[in-house]
Amino acid sequence: MGIEEQREEREVLDSIFPDEIQDVGENGFRITIQLDVPKQDDDESEDPIVILNVRYPEAYPDEAPTLDITQPPNAPKYAHLDIQDDKQSLLEALQPSIEENMGMAMIFQLVSALKEAAELLIEERRQKIEKQREQELLKAEQEENQKFEGEKVTRESFLEWRDRFQAEMSADAAKKLAEQEAEEKKKRGGKPEEKKLTGKQLWEQGLASKLADEDEDDGEDVVEQMRQIKVS
Repeated sequence: MGIEEQREEREVLDSIFPDEIQDVGENGFRITIQLDVPKQDDDESEDPIVILNVRYPEAYPDEAPTLDITQPPNAPKYAHLDIQDDKQSLLEALQPSIEENMGMAMIFQLVSALKEAAELLIEERRQKIEKQREQELLKAEQEENQKFEGEKVTRESFLEWRDRFQAEMSADAAKKLAEQEAEEKKKRGGKPEEKKLTGKQLWEQGLASKLADEDEDDGEDVVEQMRQIKVS
């Protein structure tokens, strides 16, 4: 009964995949599957192709077929699919269909499942790369915007800036004063500047009291002279 079911299934497969199926040995064949993947408008590369290699065991369909996944010889390497690395995961993706269809013809379901699994794998990788690219662009945009936003001002940062500003202003003022004094000294030929004493400085040095005493003596002489004039 197994051989008869195998023969019937093969006839159906020949009608579904007339150009894609090819015999390999007595009980084996392979089906070429062209994947449908999204592309950019300027992408002229060919769609990737995978090959499902099938071999019927004697008890098929009561026993699972022997499966392998390959690519055509000299096939161009596709950016998001590598059969050598992805074969095991794709074969595992077929396992649910094998279990669900045990005892029945299942090759068509396996072809559909393989096509879907491979296209899904490609799309997930493409989206991952696209998401990463978008994140990099967003990060670059945020860094560019930060150049125009400046640093956010807090109370602590303002006080720190104020202290630093005042220190810089004091240093600048001291520097300018030193430069002015040096320039004036240069004009005087290196001689020290003769400065007039202020009233406070006179007082502190005792000169103010001396001047006051002299003024007081002069006042008494004037008074005495006025008395002599009046008596006369």
